[in-house]
Amino acid sequence: MKLFDSELNIMEILWNEGDTSAKRIAEITKKNVDWSKTTTYTVIKRCLDKGAIERREPNFICHALVTREQAQEHETTELINKMYNGAPDRLIASLLGQKRLSIEEISRLKRLIDSME
Repeated sequence: MKLFDSELNIMEILWNEGDTSAKRIAEITKKNVDWSKTTTYTVIKRCLDKGAIERREPNFICHALVTREQAQEHETTELINKMYNGAPDRLIASLLGQKRLSIEEISRLKRLIDSME
């Protein structure tokens, strides 16, 4: 499921806070991104329509149906397909070419690769 940046703002709140009332989400978005209550409720509705969240009563409690990891996996797959012709090794090469890694970071990457074999 494709989540746009505005929808990810709502999801981030739910992932960080857990189940949260729409009213509280509106308070947080007002403070963090200066959204009006109407804007927040519109984005919540889009998330509901997509099946990313569900509404629980009483008090219009929003519950995330998509995990952060699922959203990350989707976004990563989309990036790899769009920018790297579906080749994850090209993404890794691009990332590694931009930064000098510490010995600890290299060790973590080696362990990760070893665990995938």
